[in-house]
Order: sequence, then C-alpha cells, then structure tokens
Amino acid sequence: MPIILETQKVTLAGFRILDPQGVVIAGRQEVGQSLAHIEEVAAALGGQYSAALRIRMPDKPPPPIYSISRGVGVHVFSAMPVIVNDHVAGVIYTSRTPSNIFDHLYRERGKFLLATLAVLLATVAIGLMFSRTVTRPMRELVDRAARIGRGDRNAFQPLQHYGTRELAQLSDSFLDMAQQLSRRSDYIATFSAHLTHELKSPLTSIRGAAELLQDSLQSKSDTLTRSEQQSFISNILGDVARLDAMSQRLRELARAESAPQNEQTSLSGVIANLKSRFAQRTIVASGDLDRPIGMSGEKALIVLAHLADNAFRHNARSVQLEATAEASTLRMTVSNDGDPISNANSDKIFDAFFTTRRDSGGTGMGLAIAQAVMVSHGGTIRPLPSRQGVAFALEFPAV
Repeated sequence: MPIILETQKVTLAGFRILDPQGVVIAGRQEVGQSLAHIEEVAAALGGQYSAALRIRMPDKPPPPIYSISRGVGVHVFSAMPVIVNDHVAGVIYTSRTPSNIFDHLYRERGKFLLATLAVLLATVAIGLMFSRTVTRPMRELVDRAARIGRGDRNAFQPLQHYGTRELAQLSDSFLDMAQQLSRRSDYIATFSAHLTHELKSPLTSIRGAAELLQDSLQSKSDTLTRSEQQSFISNILGDVARLDAMSQRLRELARAESAPQNEQTSLSGVIANLKSRFAQRTIVASGDLDRPIGMSGEKALIVLAHLADNAFRHNARSVQLEATAEASTLRMTVSNDGDPISNANSDKIFDAFFTTRRDSGGTGMGLAIAQAVMVSHGGTIRPLPSRQGVAFALEFPAV
C-alpha cells in the first residue's frame, strides 16, 4: 500500500492490485472482492492489456455549485497484466477521471490566446491579400465594363492591378473582346452610312426616271420623245444592274467575314478556275502552288478574282502570281502592269465603297471583300511598292 499511495500522488489515479484469479489484494475498499467479471480485467487475466471508457454514474445528485475540475461524466479504466515466467502473476487495475476540457483551457489560456491572435492575424493577412489579388481587380474590371457600356473609349486600357495570372488573362480577354466588339460596332455604323449613301443615288435616279415615265403616260400629249423614254429605261436598267452587283458584293462580304470551318485547299486548283474565269486574259502563276492553305477554294478564288478583275479594269494586260512556301504561311505576290494607284488613294483602297470607277459601275467593295476574307482566315493582304503597275502581298495560313 505505501507504494500504491506514493504512485497515486504522482499519477492522480486509483490503483488496485489483483491476484491471478482477479481478486483484489491491495487498494481501496475492494480488498477481497473479485473483479474477474469485468471485461478489461478478464482480458488482462488472459495476458492482454485492455482499457475501457465508461460513463460516470454518481451515487448522489451533483450540488448546485459544481466544481469545473470535477464536472466530467466519464471514467477511464486500464488493466495491465504482470507476466512472470510466461504466466500471469497478477493484474494492475487503474482508474482515473480525465481533466475537464474547460479546466485545461483555463490553465493553458496563454497558449490559446497566442494561437487565437495568430489565427486572427493570419486571417487579416489572407483577407488583405485576397482583396488585393482578387476583389480589387474584379471591382476594377466591373467598373471597366460599366464604362465601356457608356461608350468610354479610355476604358480599353489595361488594368492597373491584375492580381493573379488567371485574372490577368480574364481581364485581357475581356478587354480585347470589348475592343473588338466596339470596332465591329463602329464598322457596322460606318458601313451602314456608306451603304445608305451608295443606295440613295441609284434609287433616286430610278424613282425620278419612273416618275417622268409615269407622267408621260398619264399626260394626254406626249411630253417625252421615244428616244427620251428609251434613255430613261436604260438608266433604270443600269441602276438596277448596279444595285444587283452591290447586293452580290454584300453577299460575298457576308461569306468572307464568316468564321472558317476546317477549310483547306491548294492554290493550283484555284488558279485553274481563275484562268477559266478570265479566259481571254493573260494570267501567269509560278512557285509552290500545291502547298495546302487553310481556306476553302471558293474564298481563295474570291480574293484572287477581285484582284484580277481590278487589274484588268485598270488597263492591265497581264497578271502575275508567284507563291513561296514558309513554315506557317504561304506568301503570294500578285502583280500587274495596269494603271498605278495614286498616292492620294493608296490609303483608301481597302475602304468599302471607295472606287474610282463609279461612272462605269464600280461598287468599291472588291478589295474590301478580299481583305475581309484574308483577315477572317488569319491571313493578310497589303499593297507593295512597284515601279510599274500594282502589286499586292498576300499571306495565306498554311495547313
């Protein structure tokens, strides 16, 4: 018992020493009682360590003021066998009431306060970092969207703070898309204004001629001679032909600006169709014409046909095409010996409805359509300086 009492002072646990039959031989008031029926004791008598956690059932109801250190409703029981010469010589049976969690927190309050302060500081730091890297760029992007919606052109500038790489990519993609939509909107507005102007002249001419013919038919006396009537009818037919050509060009422009759908062809077949379309003209082609390009044969023919048609309408006797294959593009030079482009008109040749042949039926949309086809397929078209005639450099996307 002295050994048990000294051990209890250190461990704060209750001790019972049991003999090989499970009878208490030392400890507390159970001396002489058998504890062999208890589950953990039975396991220890078989040579195996065992422990159990049980709900504490008090004999009396707790007092009104209950100590926090004693406010625990569980007991921990542990049975350790004592092995001597491979036989169980006895069992050390201990029990203890674990410390209350609130009492433990109170005793360790300094550490928990430091941990709480560290968590708060970390939360504030994470919040500030999140605000700078996510919230602030998102708010600026929302503000840019609102300014773009109001038509502010300065809103297309890059953000001052991007935050994360993903937000930077999102912001750049959004601003690029908004800028493209803005340019598209401006293009549609300008195109509509030009189209209205181009349609107004032939429609006014047709209406005037039709009204004069109607007045002549309703008048009792012939106010118009036969030749005058024929002239008015010719004017009407000419303006109708011009409107028909313009509508055809508009359909070509719509097809030219449509997105490509896994298209590819070779220029050798396109040039064969081009030569058949201009059978009475001289078209000479050379170079790497069999390299596949990322464009349909129909659209490639539209580009080359407009360039050839412009050349022959401006007094060209022949058109030369020379192709050179590169890693990702197919470069082609299209040159002719026709009338050169004046310096005043060199910056306007790709503008829709700009033409120097309006009196002879020109719509001014040929080069605009050719440029739209090339740009929509990832290619380019630009004029080249030439000592004689006109030359264009084309870059087709190679397959």
